[in-house]
Amino acid sequence: MASDTRRRVRYVSGGFLLNTRLRRILSLLGYDLVFGIPRNGEAMLAWGHGRPAQRAEKVASYRSAPLIRVEDAFLRSLRPGRVGEPTHGLLIDHRGAYFDSRLPSDLEVLLATEPFDDGALIDRAKAAINTLQTEHLTKYAAVETTLTPPAPGYVLVIDQTKGDAAVTFGGASERTFREMLVVAQEEHPSAPILIKSHPETTGGFRYGYYSMHDAKTGRIELERRPISPWQLLQGAVAVYTVSSQLGFEAIFAGHKPVVFGQPFYAGWGLTDDRNPIDRRQRTLTRTQLFAGTMLLYPKWYDPYWDRLCPVEEVMAGLAARARAWREDADGYIASGMRQWKRPQLEKMLGQRQKLIFEDLPENPDRPVIVWANKETNALQEAVKPLDQSLIRVEDGFIRSQGLGAALTPPLSLVFDRSGIYYDPTRPSDLERLIEKSVHLNSVQEQRAARLIERIVAGQLSKYNLKPQDNPHLPDDRDIILIPGQVADDASVRLGCDEVADNATLLHKTRQANPDAYLIYKPHPDVAAGLREGEIDAGAADLILPDGDTTALFPQIDQVWTMTSLLGFEALLRGMPVTTLGTPFYAGWGLTRDLGRIPDRRNRRISLPQLVHAVLIDYPRYIDPVTEMPCPVEVVVERLIEGDLPKPKVTNRALSKLQSLFSSMPWLWR
Repeated sequence: MASDTRRRVRYVSGGFLLNTRLRRILSLLGYDLVFGIPRNGEAMLAWGHGRPAQRAEKVASYRSAPLIRVEDAFLRSLRPGRVGEPTHGLLIDHRGAYFDSRLPSDLEVLLATEPFDDGALIDRAKAAINTLQTEHLTKYAAVETTLTPPAPGYVLVIDQTKGDAAVTFGGASERTFREMLVVAQEEHPSAPILIKSHPETTGGFRYGYYSMHDAKTGRIELERRPISPWQLLQGAVAVYTVSSQLGFEAIFAGHKPVVFGQPFYAGWGLTDDRNPIDRRQRTLTRTQLFAGTMLLYPKWYDPYWDRLCPVEEVMAGLAARARAWREDADGYIASGMRQWKRPQLEKMLGQRQKLIFEDLPENPDRPVIVWANKETNALQEAVKPLDQSLIRVEDGFIRSQGLGAALTPPLSLVFDRSGIYYDPTRPSDLERLIEKSVHLNSVQEQRAARLIERIVAGQLSKYNLKPQDNPHLPDDRDIILIPGQVADDASVRLGCDEVADNATLLHKTRQANPDAYLIYKPHPDVAAGLREGEIDAGAADLILPDGDTTALFPQIDQVWTMTSLLGFEALLRGMPVTTLGTPFYAGWGLTRDLGRIPDRRNRRISLPQLVHAVLIDYPRYIDPVTEMPCPVEVVVERLIEGDLPKPKVTNRALSKLQSLFSSMPWLWR
């Protein structure tokens, strides 16, 4: 999406020199930035309307040069730029600033003239609005979703930062905020008033127009917590604003906000304007306003791929980073973590607070995570003072390019407070997410469907090993793939009853399918000599010890398994799957289940619903290139491209030693 034509533009502000993200986005848009005075028709860049912009305005006027105003986009970043967060998009305006109501801006002209007759654009707008709400996205995405919101029924009055350009150039002043608070009380004499502080005022960076002095009566309260704006909007009976972006978001939460300033979203029939802009006469729908403001006007940037992108990719990345920010707020004590796993855990979990590694913490002062199979009664007792359960950690289902037993760092991990996905003897967070998946909206299901399509097309699996050379298979027999598992695998120990080993699995499959062509695929860790589980597979017609089987799937008619993840991967390809144990994907109406299924699994769901819970909601992912939290789609594309950073030399050396000791157990027994 980068521009193919270049245009030289000038600047006189140090911000354009020092802000590398700003320069990169402008470069992708086709601008070559040069310090100094414009000449030969060159344009002048100005950031907003501050003092540096005033210098740019004077230079542009002196040279009769066009002035281009630049501002942060409406979904800026995880946290404010004052703490060093780079922006995820820019607003480039050749007429004025979007918040300056004195003259029309490019945004105003777009909203006034765009026909909005593109059905696909409107569908995108509807989907994006839904994503904003479900992912709790706003200008600064670092908001909490677990804080208890105030009791519903309040009037929400929105504060802003003193001297903000959107106030100064939006037809308002400090007096406007005083008037707004009085009017809100007069028009709602029996409702409590909740003043929402601006995020930058709670961080101590700037001051707002309201303070604790305004909340001196019992009727008015000041909300300074980083609570999700979407939760606040849900409980409000009315919304009052001067020119805050939160007023814009209130429109999509179903409100008709009362507006005392002249923001970009006023004058289109969606607000109660107390200071109207006469030249704005068009009536827009909510989706039309969103389409123009969020889809057509901004220039969005994808930091994972260093490219321009649609807003949907920005939202997915911000949602992943915001989830990590929320979940890791208190830091962790990590128990039962082998040395080679620790660096990757620190990358994934230690961005807010450094991880503390203790196998048996005494009086822990923060949540405790443990590798799931290292959980002990002593550790359970140790966390009791926390009044919360352990958080069990395991590899995710799209893990890496290489085996975990070969010490390849994972690109995804799952964190479970209830149990763990492979243990059907108790509920897990994954079960809860699968049960909730019946309530997914169409946008979420479409995302899961696209993910399935990409995984299948990219022939991805958990470990993404070298593909197996396709053998010649008979045309006149039913082809059944039987995945072997590690002998001491926890999902077999906990999730199997009558059939609990590879030999019995193979025997039962042959017994039930005497004329079928059986392909036995040993577990990759077993085939590599890293784990136990080798058997005499004489009952099989073909044994495939090496490589990945994804390329073989189109030739397979069905899969029989105990609890292998390969059964889930087969479901993604639309294959019939028979389970003889109790894997996480059994019991939901998508598999033929011969094992014991817990009574609590009584929902019937679609494949996209299952995939949304299993691959989107449950795991957390890290981009191996940028080392940032990321959505699953980024990891999928990295694995398809295949150009991933190699494991450290120390990991490879440890892997070889582990393989040596596995092949010569007499050395250490």
